[in-house]
Amino acid sequence: MYQNLSLYINGEFISGDGRKMQDVINPATQELLGQLPHASEADLEHALKSAQKAFETWKHSSPMDRSAILRRVAQLTRDRAQEIGRNMTLDQGKPLAEAVGEVVGCADHCDWHAEECRRIYGRVVLPRASNVRQLVLKEPIGVCVAFTPWNFPYNQAIRKIAAAIGAGCTLVLKGPEDAPSAVMAIAQMFQDAGLPPGVLNIVWGEPAKVSDYLIKSPISRKVSFTGSVPVGKLLAGLAGAHMKRVTMELGGHSPVLVFEDADIDRAATMLANFKIRNAGQVCVSPTRFYIQKSVYDKFLAKFTDVLKNIKIGNGLDAGVQMGPLAHERRIPALSRFVDDARKRGGEVVIGGEPIDGKGFFFPPTVITGLKDDAMLMTEEPFGPIAPVVPFNDIDEVLVRANSLPFGLSSYVFTNSLQTATKVSNALESGMVNINHFGSALPETPFGGVKDSGIGSEGGAETFDAYLVTKFVTHV
Repeated sequence: MYQNLSLYINGEFISGDGRKMQDVINPATQELLGQLPHASEADLEHALKSAQKAFETWKHSSPMDRSAILRRVAQLTRDRAQEIGRNMTLDQGKPLAEAVGEVVGCADHCDWHAEECRRIYGRVVLPRASNVRQLVLKEPIGVCVAFTPWNFPYNQAIRKIAAAIGAGCTLVLKGPEDAPSAVMAIAQMFQDAGLPPGVLNIVWGEPAKVSDYLIKSPISRKVSFTGSVPVGKLLAGLAGAHMKRVTMELGGHSPVLVFEDADIDRAATMLANFKIRNAGQVCVSPTRFYIQKSVYDKFLAKFTDVLKNIKIGNGLDAGVQMGPLAHERRIPALSRFVDDARKRGGEVVIGGEPIDGKGFFFPPTVITGLKDDAMLMTEEPFGPIAPVVPFNDIDEVLVRANSLPFGLSSYVFTNSLQTATKVSNALESGMVNINHFGSALPETPFGGVKDSGIGSEGGAETFDAYLVTKFVTHV
């Protein structure tokens, strides 16, 4: 059975009752899975006021109690991972193993925040006069609003929820309407874990209308968004107009730098498999492949050979390594990248055309012969398309890698410590992965620079945006 879909406000699951309903479609089969109710303005106001009322007591809750709830959700996540993962494959499309892996990994996020929320400390500042006491306190900011994407529906929601709740805040979250089952499962688990009503509220609806209402409300004090750069800038501007703090994890266009001293076969194999993860619909997916000229042909041959043998299909079928794109509109979006590449003299080595039949399938695609001003080299494709181009030396490739306004993630393959150090220091990127893929762990910060965002989620920084600093001095 597919997940029941509803709003979740003040501890109650609220279904249709005359509300606008949205079809939820399986992207592999185009079959109808269910219908999702959109929140009315009255629903949004109810969610905000419920969060406001809950905050009055939740902000004083013991960190030990918050920790206990997060730990219970972590265990429930592990217990229900197979069911949640299956529903995520149904509405988002990723292979079942990837979906279940996403859910299980998120249990670690709950456990991490359960531990860290018990360690939110203030400090004593030594005074200039002996009869003065100076304290620095960290207090929850208040009601938060969050907006999460469809590519990692469980992961992106739980990061924001665990941070807000662990910090002592309350939250109204709008999840992804195209892939809602994971967020509904999270709401059910927090209710089962004993979270008080109103601390977490889930709404759905037309993104622009919902975000405008929630951000403009005087009740909300903090905005967290994961999604595209253009939308992130709009929401950050709206939040700024109302002097509200933001965390923005936005898009990227991640450069890959493969140097001639690297293990080329290993690098090509790892990158090919990482590229097709979630059909390339990953904000930190490698998207610009710069290969040193002396090993370019060897890398390209191995890279394309791995991609040619990827099994594509319904994520519930055995052995499938790459599922469909999450929705129909992604197919023409990817085709535009291929068309532009061909017009500019690029060669499509493999792939390039949508796969006929039911479902929103697009094959792994490799394109060569592009200049740096091609659409594929300047805009994030958000799909299984890889432009592969050569470079001569380290100084040249660093200029090219840093030439765009994005700076989320980057990847380097080299066996030279000197090269690794120079490149990691020079790359304008929030995350640099050298010879492996090591980002997005609960204990490490996740975030970008430049147009790729503001702030970090995870790591010791995870609560920073959810806490305000208060200075108290007295005699």
